[in-house]
Amino acid sequence: MLLTLSLFAQNEESNLIVSDSLGNKRTGNFKRIIKKFLNFNDFDTAYISPNRYNYALMLDHFTNYEYYSVGSGTPEPQRLRFSPKPHNKIGVYFGWRWIFLGWAVDADGLYGKKSGKKRGTEFDLSLYSSKFGVDILYKRTGNSYKIHNVTGFSDRIPAYYSEDFNGLKVKMKGLNLYYIFNNRRFSYPAAFSQSTNQRRNAGSFIAGFSVSTHNLDFDYTKLPDIIQETMNPGMKVNHIKYTNISLNFGYAYNWVFARNCLACLSLNPAVAYKTSRIRKAEGETDDWYKNFNIDFILRAGVVYNNSKYFIGTSFVGRTYDYYRNNFSLNNGFGTLQVYAGFNFCLKKEHRKKKQ
Repeated sequence: MLLTLSLFAQNEESNLIVSDSLGNKRTGNFKRIIKKFLNFNDFDTAYISPNRYNYALMLDHFTNYEYYSVGSGTPEPQRLRFSPKPHNKIGVYFGWRWIFLGWAVDADGLYGKKSGKKRGTEFDLSLYSSKFGVDILYKRTGNSYKIHNVTGFSDRIPAYYSEDFNGLKVKMKGLNLYYIFNNRRFSYPAAFSQSTNQRRNAGSFIAGFSVSTHNLDFDYTKLPDIIQETMNPGMKVNHIKYTNISLNFGYAYNWVFARNCLACLSLNPAVAYKTSRIRKAEGETDDWYKNFNIDFILRAGVVYNNSKYFIGTSFVGRTYDYYRNNFSLNNGFGTLQVYAGFNFCLKKEHRKKKQ
C-alpha cells in the first residue's frame, strides 16, 4: 500500500509539473496578446511620429448645431423642421499627454447676445487613441427652437417661414465605441487631439458599437394655427421614446497635403435597431414599434501641427433617423471646433544630452 501510494504520488506530482508548465505557457501567451492589444504606442514611425512634449495649452471655440424634423406621409407628405440658434462656447484647456482639462463659457453672453431663452445642457466628449475611440453624448434641450422648412402645409405659409416654438423638449444620452484596424499607420489623434503627427497618407477601416436613448416631448398644440389646421393625424404625437442600438462600419483617411498639414475625413454608416414607444394625442392608444434604420457618424478635420505649435478646425456630426408607417423623426447633432495652442516641456527621452 505504501509503495502504491508513493508511486501514485510521484505520478501526480509529475502530472502537476507538466500541467503547471503548460498553464504558465498559456498564461504567458495570453499576457503577451493582451499587452500587445493594449499597447497604444505600437505604430509605424515612418507614418506616425509621437508627441515629444509633456504639456500643452490650448484656446478653443465650439459651435454646437442640432435639428429635429417631424414628418408624416398620409394623406399628404408633410414635414416640420425645428432647430435652435447655434450655441457658441469659448474656453482655455491645459493638456497632459493626451488628456485635456479646462473650462468653457457661453460665448454669446460675452458678446452681449443673451436672448433670455432657456438654454439646454450639453456634454459631448470624444476620446481618441491609436486603436480605440469613445464618444459620450448627453443633451437636454431648452426652449430656444424655431420652426424652419415647413413642407406640405397651407399655401399661405411663406417659403422662408420662421417662427419661435417652445413646445419641443428633448433628452438624449449616447455611447459610441469603435476600433481602428490600421492603427499602426493611421492616427485619429493626429487629426482630432494633436497628440501625434501624421507624416504620410494613410487610411483605415473602422468598426464600432453604439447605444443611445432618445426622449422627445412634442406639444403640437403650441404650433401656429395655420400649421395645425392642415396637420396630418400621424404627426399628432405627445411623446416619443426610443432606444437606438447600432453596429457601424466605415472608413477614415488622413491626407498629408503639405509639411505638417493634415486633412482627415471619416464616415461611418450604422445599421441601427430601434425599439420605441409613441404616445399619441389624448384619447388614442400608445404604440410600440421595432424596426431597423440607417444612421451616420461623420468626422472631418484640418490641422497644422509642427510638434511645437498647432492650429486647426474639426467637425463631428451624428444623425439618427426613425421611420414608421405614417410617422418619421430625424435628428442630428454637430460640433464645430476651432482651436490653437502650443506644446511645452520636452519629454525626458527627447531632451538633448549635455556633452
